[in-house]
Amino acid sequence: MKENLTEAYGSVFESQLINEIAGVAVFMDFNEGDQLIEIGQYIRQMPLLINGAIKILREDKVEGELLLYFLEKGDTCAMTLACCLGDTKSEIRAIAETKGSVAMIPIGKMEEWLGKYKSWRNFVFSSYNKRLSEMLSAIDNLAFMKMDERLLSYLKEKGKVTRSSVISNTHQEIAYELNTSRVVISRLLKSFENDGVIKLNRNTIELLK
Repeated sequence: MKENLTEAYGSVFESQLINEIAGVAVFMDFNEGDQLIEIGQYIRQMPLLINGAIKILREDKVEGELLLYFLEKGDTCAMTLACCLGDTKSEIRAIAETKGSVAMIPIGKMEEWLGKYKSWRNFVFSSYNKRLSEMLSAIDNLAFMKMDERLLSYLKEKGKVTRSSVISNTHQEIAYELNTSRVVISRLLKSFENDGVIKLNRNTIELLK
């Protein structure tokens, strides 16, 4: 797995740190739909995504879930970092969007490397800033964007992280992640199809633009 680790993070970390990560990390494979982190659990390891895509969700006990952001190769989850270093329970749910693999880093090494490697410090702070920006975007989407704009943005982001123009989520699944109703999503998707933006198939949505 060291080769895959180097491919994902070699441009970010020096070779000595890559070697240390390879020596202490627990490597895990996951499949699409696997639940990797649950709300309310303590997190004792920090994930480094080697390949694949993971979606990070926030739960609304009344309405369902809200998609906060996606993780891709070379990413980590800032909210997981905060839970690890603060010894607090997770407030997010992580679900595999595609199959992939992840390297899990022990808390002790996370703290040690903050003082030992400048590249690690930069990576941690950069990850915080990136995820904060994405969460602010999610808030802006809820507050200021119309549902048709949110849906189109969601479809394009799904296509980007899965590297495919074909999206296999059901209308109900999309509605759940965007915190709205299936009827609204179905109506908007039909409107998009009429405008030539997408093509609706039996079990998939194909992005045309």
